[in-house]
Amino acid sequence: MRKVILFIAMSLDGYIADCEGKVHWLGGQGNDDELIDTYSEFVSHVDTVVMGWNTYHQVRTELSPEKWVYSGLDSYVITHRDCSSTEQIQFSKENPCELIKSLKQKDGKHIWICGGADIVGQLMNEDLIDVYYISVIPMLLGKGILLFGGTEKKIPLTLIKTQNYDGITDLVYQRRKE
Repeated sequence: MRKVILFIAMSLDGYIADCEGKVHWLGGQGNDDELIDTYSEFVSHVDTVVMGWNTYHQVRTELSPEKWVYSGLDSYVITHRDCSSTEQIQFSKENPCELIKSLKQKDGKHIWICGGADIVGQLMNEDLIDVYYISVIPMLLGKGILLFGGTEKKIPLTLIKTQNYDGITDLVYQRRKE
């Protein structure tokens, strides 16, 4: 069965965006000769990406306004807004948990949850995230949007991989049954 993977970056103090919802602080400590292309390796194992409206809007307006960076992936944007789906992007008003349950039943590679915090919280509360791939950025923000602010219960994890480069530490955990 397909796995649901949270692949996301956060500050050392747990934030995925600053108080204004911005992510301009994402990056290492500037030692480019230590860079590892973790994204290409990761994305070769997924064929579906799911995100909320704020993440989608940020990608479209700030990070890549000219080109949809997730072309080649089935893209789902969970929103309450009335938006027309395109060939590349499916807009859905469906409950995130129900959408993920439905996607898991289809054939394909793994499913990537790329944001935001509210969707992550809902999926965690229903035990729908199988793997947590967290890139910890060498930055303390002090406040902003917490990645794990919406968790209502304990979720036991098993560490399956770590790596570091350019001051960034990747932590990869798998959900385990107690």
